[in-house]
Amino acid sequence: MIEDGRIFIGASRNPDDSINKPEYLDLKFGNRHGLVTGATGTGKTVTLQVLAEGFSRAGVPVFAADIKGDLSGIAARGEPKDFLTKRAEQIGFADYEFDQFPVIFWDLFGQKGHRVRTTVAEMGPLLLARLMDASEPQEGVINIAFKIADEAGLPLLDLKDFTSLLNYMGENASELSSQYGLISRASVGSIQRALLVLEQQGAEHFFGEPALKISDIMRTSNNGYGQISVLAADKLMMNPRLYATFLLWLLSELFEELPEVGDPEKPKLVFFFDEAHLLFNDAPKVLIERVEQVVRLIRSKGVGVYFVTQNPLDVPETVLAQLGNRVQHALRAYSPREQKAVKTAAETFRPNPAFDCAAVITNLGTGEALVSTLEAKGAPSIVERTLIRPPSGRVGPLTDGERQQVMDKSPVLGAYDEDVDRESAFEMLTARAKKAAEAEAAKRAQAEAAEQPGTTSGWSLPGFGGDEDNRPGRGQSRGRSSGYQRETVMEAAMKSVARTVATQVGRALVRGILGSLKR
Repeated sequence: MIEDGRIFIGASRNPDDSINKPEYLDLKFGNRHGLVTGATGTGKTVTLQVLAEGFSRAGVPVFAADIKGDLSGIAARGEPKDFLTKRAEQIGFADYEFDQFPVIFWDLFGQKGHRVRTTVAEMGPLLLARLMDASEPQEGVINIAFKIADEAGLPLLDLKDFTSLLNYMGENASELSSQYGLISRASVGSIQRALLVLEQQGAEHFFGEPALKISDIMRTSNNGYGQISVLAADKLMMNPRLYATFLLWLLSELFEELPEVGDPEKPKLVFFFDEAHLLFNDAPKVLIERVEQVVRLIRSKGVGVYFVTQNPLDVPETVLAQLGNRVQHALRAYSPREQKAVKTAAETFRPNPAFDCAAVITNLGTGEALVSTLEAKGAPSIVERTLIRPPSGRVGPLTDGERQQVMDKSPVLGAYDEDVDRESAFEMLTARAKKAAEAEAAKRAQAEAAEQPGTTSGWSLPGFGGDEDNRPGRGQSRGRSSGYQRETVMEAAMKSVARTVATQVGRALVRGILGSLKR
């Protein structure tokens, strides 16, 4: 039942529950994207594992988020269990055998996998604004910050780089507003508070170097299997916005870096976006438009994107229209919204005259789904009620010891585990501040020397020096009572940077579709 060029998904059944035919996903249509939906406990994770195993066995690299930890078992050989062998018998899967797959574990926090980082510059202003839930004026200030950094040659690598740049902008808001547009001190302060919240939520672990190389999630193993990159997302899900923004950043990086390949015989990479509703919840219209654009165009880069979520209504219609391969597990229909979801899901399939889709969706058993994939000439197949095949890898999580053994043999061992803190905006602004402070100290020392007794002219006016002002303690008292306040070190440094920004010919950096830097 396993054929070259196709992934075996399961076997469809007739109304009398007899086996109808095997259901496949053609690899040449694997980059046409897909959708896996269903209520909690209906078998979505197992379906994801079956698809990931199929793509890996065909030599296609896979990236998937592991929300509950269950997907980690794909790295271990499956074990004989009654419910697995029973399912294989039900669908006539005589060739069923256990296997293990090459896995690289990743973790933004570096606890259950190799560290994943990117730089603030690569994240770009649009996604950074989304991460901070910035208002429109705040998003404008963030865009100005990136513009200033580009023109002044200030690399934005981590959060302290961005914070130091915001400090400079706040100190010089009036001067910079005349050049770049209104920079409100209130907006700068709000962004700084949002950054503080991100740091407390652990986002500082995500920004820095070494940044993730796209090539490291597009590997194949020695036996020809595609490497499966599993992102540990159980802790990451404590901050859903960071989770969604990270996956969207990764998707945009794939779009920017990969060359056009048209329609290959099999995908270059398959990307599973679990809990996809987090990407679209409360997202601004411009972001949804960008996601739609990326999903529509990344197909020609050989990347297939598969959204995994509970409800088909979680995905906007404009994005839903791009998803050709669909697996619909059971849905509940207790509320009006759930009833609408059932109707929407049923209407998106090519009808099967043998049954009523809407009625079947609410009665599907665990591990059973309505399946429709693209077939000849890219047309969707007639929907079939299908029993999903059992996976070959372990069903369930690895132990901590097993996970560590996999990490110790990882092809990227040591490449991302240590932080690198090279010179960037923070160090540059600090150096300029120090230089400005030294210049100010020298200037003040020269001025104080000129005020010493015997250096004044032969005439005097009250309050402008002379014998009266040189009396012991007089100068010190005047310094305290005067309304003049000497520039702080930061003010002097920032004015120096502003002059540099205004006069220096900046680097020309091209930003991609989601505002990230092209390398």
